[in-house]
Amino acid sequence: QVQLAESGGGLVQVGDSLTLSCTASGFRFNYYVMGWFRRAPGKEREFVASISSESGDKYYADSVKGRFTISRDNSKNTVYLRMNGLRSDGTAVYTCGKNRWASSDTSHRWNEYTDWGQGTQVTVSP
Repeated sequence: QVQLAESGGGLVQVGDSLTLSCTASGFRFNYYVMGWFRRAPGKEREFVASISSESGDKYYADSVKGRFTISRDNSKNTVYLRMNGLRSDGTAVYTCGKNRWASSDTSHRWNEYTDWGQGTQVTVSP
């Protein structure tokens, strides 16, 4: 009965900022690493960022490091992705996932995630 629901996607221009949210239900949210992945047209799914259950560890793809920030509010069962300085390569469907672990230094691996949301579209126009 795990459910993940992303929101916050939309159409923005290069250089703009956007915050995505993923609200979870059906499990003890504060027990699990949460992650964001994205899939752009014509490309494979790629890891974006992850955060451990108590926010002690955060990981970012090199391509977004310094521009994106992942955070979570366990009282709200929500994980966020703040995206600053969006570029054209930010155009993608962004999906949040529930990891099987509370902490993982390999959370960039898609196969560690047991559940996924439907995704939210982000389109970055020039």
